[in-house]
Amino acid sequence: MRPYRIGAGAGYAGDRIDPAIDLAERGQLDALVFECLAERTIALAQLRRRADPESGFDPMLMARMWAVLPACVAHGTTVITNMGAANPLAAGHAVLSVAKALGLPRLRVAVVTGDDVLDWMRQHDQPLMDSADTVRSLGDRLISANAYLGADALLPALQAKADVIITGRVADPSLFLAPLVHHFGWAADDWPRLGQGLVVGHLLECAAQVSGGYLADPGRVDVPDLHRVGFPMAEVQADGNAVISKLPGTGGRVDRLSCTAQLLYEVEDPAAYLQADVTGDFSQVRFTELGDHRVAVDGASGSARPEQLKVSLGYLDGFIGEGQISYAGPGARARGELALEILRQRLADQRLQPSLAGLEQRTELIGVNAMHGPALGADREPYEVRVRLAVRCPTRVQAERVGHEVEALYLNGPAAGGGVTQSVREVVAVASTLMPRDAVRPRCELLEWAA
Repeated sequence: MRPYRIGAGAGYAGDRIDPAIDLAERGQLDALVFECLAERTIALAQLRRRADPESGFDPMLMARMWAVLPACVAHGTTVITNMGAANPLAAGHAVLSVAKALGLPRLRVAVVTGDDVLDWMRQHDQPLMDSADTVRSLGDRLISANAYLGADALLPALQAKADVIITGRVADPSLFLAPLVHHFGWAADDWPRLGQGLVVGHLLECAAQVSGGYLADPGRVDVPDLHRVGFPMAEVQADGNAVISKLPGTGGRVDRLSCTAQLLYEVEDPAAYLQADVTGDFSQVRFTELGDHRVAVDGASGSARPEQLKVSLGYLDGFIGEGQISYAGPGARARGELALEILRQRLADQRLQPSLAGLEQRTELIGVNAMHGPALGADREPYEVRVRLAVRCPTRVQAERVGHEVEALYLNGPAAGGGVTQSVREVVAVASTLMPRDAVRPRCELLEWAA
């Protein structure tokens, strides 16, 4: 059976579009996958959907589809993406509107839903992971609950020969594993092959992170032409062995180092990587450099999948008020430290209203101690520093007060401060829990456009 060619069109919601266009046009791909849904992303999307029932999908969905659909349709490349976020059905209709505007003769879109398990979670008090609390402790602050669906949820869409498959929350590597399972006819309990397919998905899911992105350290690890880094693709064989590469003429690097760095990403136990489809075993993975930015990967395996699915919970957790101000020139650090001391004392003064006393806060000098604390920055005397104050507040009014205190340093603080910024943002926090696999009911709905 011929190899299956699959490419990564995005590794997160704000990723570049031009490398995906290049893959669509030159990659000779069977599938192009856009993985754009982080843990907090879907909770934020749920907030947008609450404000507008027609919203809740990825804001860049239509721009990405406008860019790649002509080439993908022309070359018979299936587009698979989780950009449906909190509203996959609305996302599906948005893709059809793009197809119509582009003048495509036809387009079949499959919408996969069933990951939204908020109602189930509100009825079942599951224990939270990494916490002694339960779901019920979140009360009315709980705004979203999305189960990580597996590759099996996408199989009906692939069997229906959809041109575009839109999902909500699906385990990241499952977006890549599903078309491999469908194409090669792997059994649902063929754990070794599923484990090998899982490692392919894991290597591709962060896009440029395996082709040189997030790797460069000039003078130690050099990555050529990062301004035009190419997104990766894989040529996968029926046994699951694969070659990871990028398009000729693009920037970046695909080699043993880049693949190893991505292999270790977010993996706590390489011998038991728990995923919706299979418990992956990456402990014997081998990378063999073939030259020309081509790396063969084999040796992965797997065992039975977990009986429960992971669920990502989004909940409201107050507000963060923030303010920043800069000091430069001789004595900049001393003036910045004086500004921080003024702010600390202001926050501790319980006579001021609304009071900020006792709230969780962070004060730092950017350029001195913001990343690693005061110890490593103790002997530095920079030319310029930026004061930052951030406070977690239960109310928006309190959060707004934080920025006002920083701005007041203009006339009530050290000499020569400038460039004040202030902001307030509502905190959408994330927690995780588990739920029985058989309580989740994936569904597939087909939408079609024909001129």
